[in-house]
Amino acid sequence: MSRETLVMLPPVLCDARVFFPQIEALSRDHAVMVAPTDCGERMEEIASQILSWTPSKFSLLGVGFGGMVAMEIMRRAPERITRIALVSTTPQPDSPERAAAREEQIIAAKSGRWDDVLQHEINSTWMGPSTDKAALVQKMTQMGQDVGPDAYIKQARAMQRRRDQQDVLRKIAQPAVVICGSHDGQYHIKRHQFLAELIPNASLEVIEGAGYLPTLERPEATTDALHRWIRMPLVLR
Repeated sequence: MSRETLVMLPPVLCDARVFFPQIEALSRDHAVMVAPTDCGERMEEIASQILSWTPSKFSLLGVGFGGMVAMEIMRRAPERITRIALVSTTPQPDSPERAAAREEQIIAAKSGRWDDVLQHEINSTWMGPSTDKAALVQKMTQMGQDVGPDAYIKQARAMQRRRDQQDVLRKIAQPAVVICGSHDGQYHIKRHQFLAELIPNASLEVIEGAGYLPTLERPEATTDALHRWIRMPLVLR
């Protein structure tokens, strides 16, 4: 089994708690690092900062916004990435309408309406039908309160300004997996199928019963999918 350091990148408004089940399981055999994703207002800045913290070679896992950052890291330093896992994310940039909607939430965060922003961003309709939605919303709200509005504003700005990464995905030679919940209400399963098809030889793992956050909604199945990914043989570069 591969023993590379595994770097995990959380989604918007989340921290290491979004990966706790996977950290518990995977850290028995691997060095695991969770990097914050609020270190800039552009994907390029965030990726550069994370690269300054990480080993010379590492495996990379990103969820949601963290997946977008992971793709930028892959664009900037593909020679340092040994394998990549993308969860509940998209390579495509914001549409003008989506960028404008983010601006409304940025204004709300700056004007002190933080609870309204959290309520808007933490959407239970993105979760699987059998998920304990009340408990998960409570957990995510607590993470959001702890992460805070300043970090959120940076992340929202970075999402507004992000580039299209489809060409980056087409050049990936490393072992790659795309993971999504079968009931993801944020990014439909067909979008993940498209994402997986962009990456040569990538596998697609659909976590049954999960929504946008399979790491917490179906932690065992998600960890199993990551174990399969970690066991994939490395491609010599």
